[in-house]
Amino acid sequence: MKVTPNDILDQEEQIVEDDIKNEKFNSFDKDNNADPQYWKNRFKRASREIEEINKQLNTALKSMDKLIKKLAELENSKLVKFRKYFYLYLSRLRSNVSKGKKRSFGSILYNYILKRGGRLFRLFLTRVFKTLYLIFEIRKVVIIEVVGNYLATTSQYSQYLLRKKLNKEIIKQHKRNINGFTQRPLFSIIMPVYNPRIDLFTKALDSIKAQIYEYWELCIADDCSSDPEVLETLEKYCKADERIKVVYRPQNGHISRASNSALEIAVGEYSILMDHDDIIREDALYEMAKAVNKKGGADLIYSDEDKIDEWGLHSDPHFKPDWCPDNLLSRNYLGHVCAFKTAQIRDVGAWRVGYEGSQDYDLVLRYTEIYDKVIHIPEVLYHWRIHSESAAMSEAVKPYAYRAAQMALTEAMTRRGMEANVDFLDSFRGYSIRFGLQNKKAKVSIIIPSKNKADLLRKCLRSIERNSTYRNVEIIVIDNKSDQKEFFALKKHYSRQSGISFKCIEDHEEFNFSRLINLGRKNASGEFLLLLNNDTEVISPDWLEAMMEHVQREEIGVAGAKLLYDNDTIQHAGVIVGLGGAAGHVLVGEDRDGPGYFNYVNMLNEYSALTGACFMVRTSVFDEVGGFDESFGTEYNDVDFCLKVKEAGYRNLYIPHCELYHYESMSRGHPHSTSESYKKHVKEVNLFRKKWKTYVENDPCYNPNLSLGVHNFGLK
Repeated sequence: MKVTPNDILDQEEQIVEDDIKNEKFNSFDKDNNADPQYWKNRFKRASREIEEINKQLNTALKSMDKLIKKLAELENSKLVKFRKYFYLYLSRLRSNVSKGKKRSFGSILYNYILKRGGRLFRLFLTRVFKTLYLIFEIRKVVIIEVVGNYLATTSQYSQYLLRKKLNKEIIKQHKRNINGFTQRPLFSIIMPVYNPRIDLFTKALDSIKAQIYEYWELCIADDCSSDPEVLETLEKYCKADERIKVVYRPQNGHISRASNSALEIAVGEYSILMDHDDIIREDALYEMAKAVNKKGGADLIYSDEDKIDEWGLHSDPHFKPDWCPDNLLSRNYLGHVCAFKTAQIRDVGAWRVGYEGSQDYDLVLRYTEIYDKVIHIPEVLYHWRIHSESAAMSEAVKPYAYRAAQMALTEAMTRRGMEANVDFLDSFRGYSIRFGLQNKKAKVSIIIPSKNKADLLRKCLRSIERNSTYRNVEIIVIDNKSDQKEFFALKKHYSRQSGISFKCIEDHEEFNFSRLINLGRKNASGEFLLLLNNDTEVISPDWLEAMMEHVQREEIGVAGAKLLYDNDTIQHAGVIVGLGGAAGHVLVGEDRDGPGYFNYVNMLNEYSALTGACFMVRTSVFDEVGGFDESFGTEYNDVDFCLKVKEAGYRNLYIPHCELYHYESMSRGHPHSTSESYKKHVKEVNLFRKKWKTYVENDPCYNPNLSLGVHNFGLK
C-alpha cells in the first residue's frame, strides 16, 4: 500500500512526540537551559540522520555519473554524428527548394526522389509486408483502436488490455461459472483511507462495486481524515451498498494502524490489500475465486499489475513469475493484488507500526515464513495509481520506505537464523543482501574442461589465482585430447606451482561436455563444485563467496553468475526454459549495470536453469541427482542438470554481484559449424523438448504473457 505525503509529515511529528515522552527532562535552571543529556541524544539522532542522507546522496551521485557517462558516449557515437550530418544536408536541400521557381539539381533530387519517391516506396513496402504478414500469421489478426480508459504506452500492451476487456457474453459465462463453484469464499477488501483525492477515491470504490464476483465486503478505516468531502463520500457509499463498512479512527495513526483497524471488522475468509486510489479489474475477485476452486485452498494469492495515471493511461506492466521466495530478498515482487487468509494474517500480527512505507513487505516476509502455499494468477488484475501526490510516481521520493524495508529484511534474516547484511541497490531500485559463510574453510573444486587454447585457459587460471579472495580451492582441468605444446607447457607450469592446488586429468574420448564434468566430479574432493568454462575471466574478487553464501543454504541447489561480453553487456543473467524453442539466456545485450526488466539485471532472482559456463552446486546435491546426463553431449546439458535439481526440490539462483567475462564458445567454436554438429544439435534439441515438455511450455520462473522469441521480457 502507498503512503501519502501527509503520512510522512504525521510520522515525523509522531517521532518528535515520542522523543518528548521518552526523554528524561530535568527542570529548567536559572538560565533556561534544558538537561544536557537531552541535547546530546538529539545530536546523536541528528548525526545518524545526516549520515543516512549522505549515504543516499552518494548513491544518487554515482547514478548521475553513470548517466552522464552514457550520455557522453551516446553523443559521440557514429550513429548520432551521422544523423546530425544527414539532417544538415537535408535542410540544405530543402532550402534549395525554397528558392522559388528556379529549378536546381537539389530541388529535383528532393522532390522526386526523397519526397515523392520516398512516399511511394514506403507505401509499396507497407503493402508487401502487410500481405506477407496476413499469409503467414497463424493467429487471428485483431485490428483495434485504442480509446477510453485503455490507453497504454505501447501498442502491444494496449492490445493486451483490450483483449482482456470483458464483453456481455464473457460476463454471462463468468457468472455461470460462479454458480458452479464448490467454494465461494468471501473476500474482505482492506482499505486504509486518509484525505484521498475524491475523484480517484470514487473510481477505486466504483471498481470494487463493479466486480462480477459478488461475495465481497469492503472494510474501510478512515484515519481521521480532515477533508469533510471524504466523510460525505463514505456515508454516501455505505448507504448505497451494505457490503461497505467503515470504522472511523479518532486520531491519525498512519497506514499500519489504519490497516489493522480495517482488518478488525473483516469477516471474510481472505483479506485483500487495496489502496484508496487504485483500481482492480472487473473480474479480479472472480479470477481469485476461480483459482481457489481450481487449485484448492491457498494461503496467499497474487497477480500481475500495472500503473495507471490520473488520465487513465496505463504503463509499466509487471508480469511476474510464479512463487519464487528468494526473489523477495531483493524486493517485494508480489506487489498487488494480494489476498491473505484472514485468520492467518491475524496470527502473524498483521501490520507492524514503525514499518510505514514498507509495511506490506514486512507483512509478506513474516507471513510466507509460516504459510507457503502461494498461487500466482498471470493476469493484470490491479492498476496501481500514479499521480502528482502519489509516492508511486517516483521511488526516489520515499527513502523512509527503503529504510523500513531494510529493517524488515534484516529482521527476517535474523528470525531465519541467517547472518546477513542488507544494503540498497544503485538508485534505490531494490536491495542487496549478503550472507556470511557458515564454514569459511570449506573446499571448492573448480572443474574446467579444456582442449588446447592455452591463451584462453591461461587468462582464466590467472584471473582465479590473482583476483579471488577465497583461497581454499582446487583446480581440476579436464584435458580433452589436447595436442598443442603451448597447452602442455601451461599444464606443466601450474603443476609445479604451489599457490593453488592444481591437477590435470586426461581424457582421450570424443568431446562430450557432460562426461567431462562427471569425470571432474570423480576427481574432486571439495564440498562445493564450481563448473567453469575455460573462456571465462574472473572480475569479482569475492565471486566464490558470492555463490557459496547461497549454495550453503539447504534449500538452494545451483547458483549462477552474471556473465558479460567484453564490451560490458550481458551474456547471461539467467536461463528461461522454452525461450527460442528449447532454452535461452534472458537480458542478452543489456548494459552490465542494467536495469533491464524491473532491474532484474541487478536483483537476486530464481530461475529454473542457469548456464554451466559458471555455476556452483554442493557436491552432495550433484551426486543426489546423478550428475550430468551424458545423452546431452554438447548442448542443454547444464539446463537439463538444473531442471533435475529443481525437480529434486531445490531452488536455482542467479547471483547479480558475481561477475565474470565470458568469451562465449571461443574454445569450441559454433555448435552448428558442420553438418555432423548440426545433426547432433537437432537430436539434442528434440531430446530436451521431449524430456522437459512441461517446462518448455510453461517455465514457472517466467510469465505466460511474455514472449519466448525475445531475450528482454517482451510482451507476447
